[in-house]
Amino acid sequence: MIASVSLQAFRIARKEFVDLVRDGRFVGSAVVLGVLLTTALLIGFVHWRTVAADHKRAMEQARMDFVCQEEKNPHAAAHYGMFVFKPRSPLSFVDRGVDAYTGVSFKLEAHHRNEPQHVPAKDSTTLQRFGELTASLVLQALVPLVIIFLGFSAFTSERERGTLRQLLSLGVRPLDLAAGKLLGIAAALGLVLVPVTLVGVGLISLGGDVELTPSRTRFVLLTLTYLGWFAVVLMVTLAVSARSRSSRAALLTLLGFWMLNVIAAPRLAADVAKRLAPTPSAFEFARQVERDLQGGIDGHNAADERLEKIKQELLDKYQVDDVEDLPVNFAGIALQEGENATNAILDKCYAELWQSFRDQDVVREALGLLFPALATRSLSMALAGTDNAHHEQFAEAAERYRRILVRDLNQLLIENAGDLGSAYTIGRKEYETIPHFHYRMPPAREVVERATLPIVGLAIWLALSGYALYASAQDLRPE
Repeated sequence: MIASVSLQAFRIARKEFVDLVRDGRFVGSAVVLGVLLTTALLIGFVHWRTVAADHKRAMEQARMDFVCQEEKNPHAAAHYGMFVFKPRSPLSFVDRGVDAYTGVSFKLEAHHRNEPQHVPAKDSTTLQRFGELTASLVLQALVPLVIIFLGFSAFTSERERGTLRQLLSLGVRPLDLAAGKLLGIAAALGLVLVPVTLVGVGLISLGGDVELTPSRTRFVLLTLTYLGWFAVVLMVTLAVSARSRSSRAALLTLLGFWMLNVIAAPRLAADVAKRLAPTPSAFEFARQVERDLQGGIDGHNAADERLEKIKQELLDKYQVDDVEDLPVNFAGIALQEGENATNAILDKCYAELWQSFRDQDVVREALGLLFPALATRSLSMALAGTDNAHHEQFAEAAERYRRILVRDLNQLLIENAGDLGSAYTIGRKEYETIPHFHYRMPPAREVVERATLPIVGLAIWLALSGYALYASAQDLRPE
């Protein structure tokens, strides 16, 4: 019984596939879609390669500027600081996510955690701000639209021509008919999507940066995410077509579904997230940090009462009566204590800030339970390494390095200043002892663990759309 059902479904799928391929409208749509997707991938890849090359040069130049600076006091060198630059994920050529709206350069210096600078969106043209052609745009918006136009009349046209009655009277089972149309349209779409996917695989292999090349798992999961989104749209399309009285009614209903998911839902999600989980403006956050820091230890002020306790502990430890007799430089210790106090305050402020951003992401991801396009969008950015979480991880990595940089420079002052005190200077030899900055993207497993809500949302929609198609096929009527 199962074998006969499957055979009948595959025969219907073959006919559906042949009819679509011979249809000039499909050929035109396939060509346009293929060209758009390939162009978007190539543009994205060229952009990524350019940015990756710029990033490598910038990091090398920043390191060179630091180690080649003039001789100076170690703490003065800590104030001189260093720049680090956020790399672009190789999969950003598929989905650029929030990268255009987050800064790419971080100035690392003593006592300050500077906000990222050089936001790409600020340098974009009016046309670019209106909307760029990206692979994610095509995959999330245009491919579903093509699916709708291919499948909206799958059942209604049969009903309007009277062939649906004939098929059912010949003993064709509604479920076989639905399965056949589903497989036939999917196979036709595969003629476009499979070659483009191979183009994407080829571009990834040309990445050339082993350290940042995405894992196969990330790419496979990204592919599965979009296949899941396409499957939802296709099954919803066929279910609506099976339920509708006319092709016109089916098309209008499906266009409403598309507009709600692709156009309205992102705006709705942004507004709801802003209302339920408000975040401070950059000015408000800077004011808050400034107020909190006013109560911290001032390592530059020897009269700070909180340093007296530290001073006395050192005098007791080394059994001397004056800081001048200490075997270590007290000014360096005071500076590092001030840095530690500042870091504790910054940790508190930024923990609250990052949590507010995470709360907004949770709201948007929760809405993915209602709108599958939002779930797809969240998963796409997460797997491409271009979401808020990846930006936070890089910012925190840069901050950890800033603290290592300042600590090591202060340690040089503490251990080596001796009688020279503030006149003690260091040069290139000492600068080169500071470790290089390295950043690696988190593994795919960590991304998946963090993306529970969008995964659940997409899975729920796959189940619901599958059941909707099943129920619609079961209730299929010739009139």
